Amino acid sequence: MPWDAQRPGGGADSGPDGASAARSRAQKQCRKSSFAFYQAVRDLLPVWLLEDMRASEAFHWDERGRATAYSPSEALLYALVHDHQAYAHYLLATFPRRALALPSAGFRCCAAPAPHVALAVRYNRVGILRRILCTIRDFPAEDRARLLDRRGCSRVEGGGTSLHVACELARPECLFLLLGHGALPGLRDGGGLTPLELLLRQLGLDSGATPAAATPAVPGELRQRRLLLLDLLVLYTPADVASRARCELLAEPLRWQRLLGEDKFQWLAGLAPPSLFVRAMQVLVTAISPCRFPEALDELPLPPFLQPLDLTGKS
Repeated sequence: MPWDAQRPGGGADSGPDGASAARSRAQKQCRKSSFAFYQAVRDLLPVWLLEDMRASEAFHWDERGRATAYSPSEALLYALVHDHQAYAHYLLATFPRRALALPSAGFRCCAAPAPHVALAVRYNRVGILRRILCTIRDFPAEDRARLLDRRGCSRVEGGGTSLHVACELARPECLFLLLGHGALPGLRDGGGLTPLELLLRQLGLDSGATPAAATPAVPGELRQRRLLLLDLLVLYTPADVASRARCELLAEPLRWQRLLGEDKFQWLAGLAPPSLFVRAMQVLVTAISPCRFPEALDELPLPPFLQPLDLTGKS
């Protein structure tokens, strides 16, 4: 696409006024082509057409004041937002490193690592998240950890990891996929909370809602999802990471016993070791290599609370 801003000086466009007008026209053309590409991804158009647009027609105005083609990373962000699974899978299969690279400044708010994993969790794109995690299996360990344990922008995301996002938004399928691929449950967000502590705080706020209202403040389904998140975190969180939450639990033991159940309260509060069932499940799930997760789950006698989880993203 010919961009007026790139045209050599001379004629009617020579001089500062002409250059400014050419730049304005280029920006306008850029906005049109950028919005057309956004709409095309939103409308789930075929992959070949989207790639043809990205390669030759769609441009955005970058931070340097230039018309720039969309990178695979930026295209993947659009595919995530609009749940275009076929396009996301194509980008990850064809450009595994570039699709998960840092996008340009116009697509992020700070210099934090690439936001694709956290965005997949935020929009609950389980199928695309699983494909991302399969893609990074072949990355060097340092690059894999950088994507899995990325700390979000302190101003917008509270400095939390993708695990924090999964706990905040009650995404058990995403949480299980992240934990199974090696995401660290002991990292703290900008407020100093681990995912477990953040989740307990949410559960505490839920149970503290006044029962006088005609309808419960927190829907039962949401509370059940949060309790499921807690069950999953218990399988992967080392005892020393859970120690900080004990003071809060012991401050109101009766309320937490009613909310969590006696066995779970006793273990999280440090009053008793985990049950044999919990220990057995901890050993089983943590023994699965990330390279075989979640496929290897089919070989395990899973408890009922794990069986309803759809880790394919097809439902």
